[in-house]
Amino acid sequence: MTMPDKSLAAFLYPDGYSASQLRDFVMRFEELGYAALWYPEVLVYESFTLGGYLLSHSKNITVASGIANIYARDPMGVLQASQGLEAMYPGRYITGLGVSHKSIVTDVRGHAYGKPMATLVKYLDDMDTCRQHLIGKDTPLVIGALGPKMMELAARRTDGVHPFNSPPEHTRWARDLLGPEPWICTAQHVCNTTDASVARAAARKALEFYFVTPNHYNNWLRVGYTKDDLENGGSDRLIDALVAWGTEAQIRDRIQQHFDAGATQVIINSVNLQSIEGGGINLGGFNYQSAPQWDVFEMLGPNKA
Repeated sequence: MTMPDKSLAAFLYPDGYSASQLRDFVMRFEELGYAALWYPEVLVYESFTLGGYLLSHSKNITVASGIANIYARDPMGVLQASQGLEAMYPGRYITGLGVSHKSIVTDVRGHAYGKPMATLVKYLDDMDTCRQHLIGKDTPLVIGALGPKMMELAARRTDGVHPFNSPPEHTRWARDLLGPEPWICTAQHVCNTTDASVARAAARKALEFYFVTPNHYNNWLRVGYTKDDLENGGSDRLIDALVAWGTEAQIRDRIQQHFDAGATQVIINSVNLQSIEGGGINLGGFNYQSAPQWDVFEMLGPNKA
């Protein structure tokens, strides 16, 4: 698979939606011209089952796990799923793997959460061992990576990285570290409003889970933000760096900043402007501003007239 350079993709939280709704979503994203649809694995849908379903109800759009939790299945299972989707839908699936978060791995799944780097290295080693027993072709593989060690691992052993909650400063830092070849498929949150107070309130609600996850807040500190920026739901400076809002031109400028910094693909995640009671979904204590905001995706859609 060759990923189109400087392409736009969409991000979707699938939990809370029926199969028919997810079918309609992927068809609509494809009609709007998005190059790919990325989705996480959290509390409802198993990652590769969902991937196959989305592929079966679309024709050309790439589907990508962003990310499949390595604690959810062994390396052989990942390879079988990956190779099966490649055989059935050639060139249309990207396998994104990651270590997830301790709160999900331990508190929800009941696994011991190992040291992220060592755990992922062993997982990739075991995948290499398993391949000798298989005859299929893998899909492209990316890692959910934020820090330097994960980035360097991805550059050595995968097709690229899928950062999340990362401002353009991180994209530039990542490109300098990775070199020119590996993919950087980074997500950009978008609020379609020119009202700063509305945008920031919605952004803080949508991102509150990540302000208590060390891999995310350490990433912001790494690229120049301070501990003061982490207080009270995030400073305006940090919130504005993570969530693009304003006019269409201002939002497109933020996307372009990622491309100028070296992103291969920018993945749009629309943030619900309503409160959690008015449209978000709360599953097991996790706050997902999950409903796709179609005004955002229509405004930014590559097929926009």
